[in-house]
Amino acid sequence: MSITREEVKKVANLARLEITSAQEEEFGTQLNAIFDYFEQLSELDTENVLPTTRAIDISNITRKDQQVTFNERESLLNSAPEREEDFFRVPKILA
Repeated sequence: MSITREEVKKVANLARLEITSAQEEEFGTQLNAIFDYFEQLSELDTENVLPTTRAIDISNITRKDQQVTFNERESLLNSAPEREEDFFRVPKILA
């Protein structure tokens, strides 16, 4: 399978990308290399390979949430760019 320059232009247009003629040529070459790789993969025997979403097993390694009281409140408030009494002063973001 080989993708033409016209097909590259069409895909770029659908993706709302403005590309130059040099980029059309470059992307065409890159897409053709990707398609060639897919053709190589299609030659593999996958009859007894189970479908998977990942190549390796992973697990979520998160720590348990724990509430910790910060004992140096004043130093924390003093390090803020702006402060108003016992609060951080931040820009208004809602009208």
